Amino acid sequence: MLTVVPYTRDLVLVGGGHAHALVLKAWAMDPLPGARLTVINPGPTAPYTGMLPGYVAGHYGRDDLEIDLVRLCRHAGARLILDRAVGIDRARREVVLAGRGPVAYDVASIDIGITARMDLPGFAEHAIAAKPLDAYAARWADFLEQAARGQVAPEVAVIGGGVAGCELAMAMAFALQAAGVAPRVTVIEAAPQVSGVGDKGRRRILAAMDGLGIVVRTHAKVVEIRPDQVLLEAQDPVAASLCVGAAGAFAHGWIATTDLPQQAGFIEIGADLGVVGDDALFAVGDCAVMPHAPRPKAGVFAVRAAPILHHNLRAALSGGRRKTWRPQKDFLKLISLGGKSAMAEKFGLTLSGPFMWRWKDRIDRTFMQRLSDLPSMAAPKATGELASGVAEMLAARPLCGGCGAKVGRGVLSGALHTVAPPGGDVVTGAGDDAAVIRQPGGGFQVISTDHLRSLVDDPALMTRIAAVHALGDVWAMGARPQVGLASIVVPQMSAALQARTLAEITQVATEVLNAAGAELVGGHTTMGAELTIGFTVTGTRETMPLTVATAQAGDVLILTRPIGSGVILAADMAGQADGRAVAAALAIMAQPQDREAAVLAPVAHAMTDVTGFGLAGHVQTFCAASALDATLWQDAIPVYAGARALSDAGVSSTLMPTNRADAPVAGVEDALLHDPQTAGGLLAAVPEVRSAAVVAALAAKGCTGHVIGRLDSGTGRLHLKASRLN
Repeated sequence: MLTVVPYTRDLVLVGGGHAHALVLKAWAMDPLPGARLTVINPGPTAPYTGMLPGYVAGHYGRDDLEIDLVRLCRHAGARLILDRAVGIDRARREVVLAGRGPVAYDVASIDIGITARMDLPGFAEHAIAAKPLDAYAARWADFLEQAARGQVAPEVAVIGGGVAGCELAMAMAFALQAAGVAPRVTVIEAAPQVSGVGDKGRRRILAAMDGLGIVVRTHAKVVEIRPDQVLLEAQDPVAASLCVGAAGAFAHGWIATTDLPQQAGFIEIGADLGVVGDDALFAVGDCAVMPHAPRPKAGVFAVRAAPILHHNLRAALSGGRRKTWRPQKDFLKLISLGGKSAMAEKFGLTLSGPFMWRWKDRIDRTFMQRLSDLPSMAAPKATGELASGVAEMLAARPLCGGCGAKVGRGVLSGALHTVAPPGGDVVTGAGDDAAVIRQPGGGFQVISTDHLRSLVDDPALMTRIAAVHALGDVWAMGARPQVGLASIVVPQMSAALQARTLAEITQVATEVLNAAGAELVGGHTTMGAELTIGFTVTGTRETMPLTVATAQAGDVLILTRPIGSGVILAADMAGQADGRAVAAALAIMAQPQDREAAVLAPVAHAMTDVTGFGLAGHVQTFCAASALDATLWQDAIPVYAGARALSDAGVSSTLMPTNRADAPVAGVEDALLHDPQTAGGLLAAVPEVRSAAVVAALAAKGCTGHVIGRLDSGTGRLHLKASRLN
């Protein structure tokens, strides 16, 4: 019998820096039993800074230099929380986040890098910091496109004449030349000369910059940044349509507000990478400083420190002995020179040329491959004598999470066939989104229950999606949410971790229900094999709630959300999905649909929410209940980013074949019509003459509505056309 080890300790990694990424890879190969691993990062990816100049120059695409934390965390069995740390409470052992409640830890590590934001007049309004990458990359892409079109002058000022500033200046000058414009790039350095390299290296960098037409201003103190120029003290201003800050390394501001031991905002750590005076906390990378062994800010140190950090985190969690890290005194600098040429410097020796670029490129790509080549972990196999059919089921793909784990529509309908028809105060029962009950004092109440098998390991995000998913049944009936009861299954864990997990779940459940106008009034909890969260919800409506049986011929179908979440979640489980696509889909799934319901309910003849049976299955409910045929227009149906490519590659949810069999579609073939949705969009049958006004009203509330098809008199058939014009 396979023994399930309960969770007893929480390890939290704050930031997706290079060291933490390598720790995740190592953890995946040998996880510590009993430790629950959590990663907190603002976005689903983290940049590998060594490839940033090559990306700016156009030698790499964005995907080449981004570490996919979603895939890496899935591989390591870690939950990923997409949020920004803004504080730490060491007394309570909690990481304070910007967008949600605090996350508790037993052991934590901080690897959040640095920022290049500068405290200069006009910087926030008219300049961009080279770090963090996301904002700079977006601003640079826009500027390059505008400069190539002649919409802005190709004038760039880079504040900072260190290695980073010079690399970026050469990369931007090269990219502008490649775009067919003559760049005017200026490097502004307060010191007497370019810094960060020796004399030979400095001469080589200056020669490379001169070859690209870059002007270097030294002894230059920036006074103010304006929309089109940088003002200098006692020097002529520098013309700049784009100003980039790359002068030095600055600590993130929130660190200074904590009681962490620090120097100028950088966290003080000892030889074991532990925060000075705190056995439960570590810090690594550029956000940390070692007073006994000062070193420059360079990614190579984080990479070298990763194995020691991995060992010491495990030691802190298990009571083991820690190791000491001794950073090297010098390191190899590989500096991009704009084009596919680079310079290497170490111990005062320099080499440069295209061959150095090839070497640098190989080193960088090898590092990224370490973090993207994630082998599948073999599942334990059942051996010995087995009942008939067991081997076939075990050979199938793992069961999907969310609505992909539902029982098929046909099987469910068969099981419900014996349920007694409504009677007494029950107006409608099984078969619609919610049961409708007549209230003694007038009006109606709706009631529904739903739960989700874990699709992410983050209890808070799972709760938000599960609550939105359950409330969808109430909103689809045009009712006002009233109360909710939670049904929670948590994995086996210690009492302390139970309390932490349930606190996260309860906080989010209360928040989502209250925002919808409902109250959390209780529920039931138990421990089981995996995280499962569900809600029983009720709602009220003065008039008869909307059902699927009142759609009319001539109605058009309006859908409020994309389809394809099942494919994305299935690919995520298999480690095949792009992390940004997963994060984007989850973000939409976690949004309530009360605004959409408020617009649609007064106009719709019938409404439902698209969930486990897929779009085709839920359109089929309209057709069967209202004796109508449906025609859908493929090019009008919104699809989650990344879902189409995954579907075309053969990725599908485990419920897909059953959905396809239960709701056949004639005409154009599209597997995504049968993709099970979790917290899917509202689907409304609306009079065609009012559809444009409805879509406009949705847009006015910041929502989306897509007219995807039409209902006509018929016998319950579905047909898909490539376009409405066909």
